[in-house]
Amino acid sequence: MSDTIMNAPVQIAQVNKDGVFEGYASVFGATDSVRDKVVRGAFAHSLKRAKQSGRLPALLWQHDSCEPIGKWIEMREDTYGLYVKGILYMNEIPRARQAYRLMQEEALTGLSIGFKADKSYREAETGARVLTQIHLLEISLVTFPALQSARIHKIRKSFRSGHLPDTRSLEGYLRDAGFSRKQAKSMIAAGYKTLNARDARQNSGADDVIAALRACTAQIQSAIEK
Repeated sequence: MSDTIMNAPVQIAQVNKDGVFEGYASVFGATDSVRDKVVRGAFAHSLKRAKQSGRLPALLWQHDSCEPIGKWIEMREDTYGLYVKGILYMNEIPRARQAYRLMQEEALTGLSIGFKADKSYREAETGARVLTQIHLLEISLVTFPALQSARIHKIRKSFRSGHLPDTRSLEGYLRDAGFSRKQAKSMIAAGYKTLNARDARQNSGADDVIAALRACTAQIQSAIEK
């Protein structure tokens, strides 16, 4: 069994001034870029082993075993995925201060797991490898997990609350879709800023808005590729 990295649709929920942050390191049922999918219960054995030993997996920077930048203080499975809470050692480790600043500015938004697959099977319908038991080695703060999915979650949440997503999140979504910074800014300036919160509430639904954004970017990407 070789060590594996999973970049799933995950995100850091928040970070406070003491360097404590939380989020999801894995999402159940989500397929990553190499077609791996984690199911609920896959982390149970690792979590049990960690509880017995009194040591949670390492908190690393960009999957670099030479760069621990803090420690995980809480880790559990719920119905959504693997919830984690960690603390950055900002007073002692310069890289931890860098990570904290980047998270504040939403320039670092991802979590990614390093693991060994103890038990798995191949899903006939999709060809995805379904992971049913994982030996969790570490969880890292990363720059590129699956930022588009994380930002889509934020965009959807904004629409459902009756507010327009901030332009930074929308620009990030468009750049993840393959557009340059200039192209993304031009698209936003051309029409998005003319909308208002009432337009957001009166749309046929947040999911429809997200679907429209996806369709729009797919069409433009297709035209560019041709």
